Amino acid sequence: MPESTPTLASRFAVAETCTRMAVHADRREWEQLRTLFADKVVLDYTSLNGGEPVRLTPREITDAWRGTLSGYDATQPLIANQLVTVEGDRAVCTASFQATHRLAAAHGASLWTLGGDYRWELVRNGDRWLIDTVVMTATWGDGNQALPVRTAG
Repeated sequence: MPESTPTLASRFAVAETCTRMAVHADRREWEQLRTLFADKVVLDYTSLNGGEPVRLTPREITDAWRGTLSGYDATQPLIANQLVTVEGDRAVCTASFQATHRLAAAHGASLWTLGGDYRWELVRNGDRWLIDTVVMTATWGDGNQALPVRTAG
């Protein structure tokens, strides 16, 4: 049975919201990025950083990402294979990702690339979908793994 137009429109809007998270972060468009998130967001980057998931406001997220990403000369996150399910006012989008980070390095490679999967949970707010959970699962990395430490220092 073909999907209804509202369902297709919702699935597209969810996928676009998740893609915009990567694009706005990559372009350092912090104000636009902030508008994609619900009032509180669970961020789970424990597969990369250890620790526990955290619950942050959109401003706390963008301030933290600004501090991290601004240390690189360039970044490029690619999002692919998006699968979206919508149930009422809740949605889940899963996708594969590959994120390349570049920082000129006197010693060692200038690139660090990370790959894996994202899982976003979203809530409908009027006619918009807002991200309230982000789970990044890193499954592989290549290149200079010391680059994140250099950007933090």
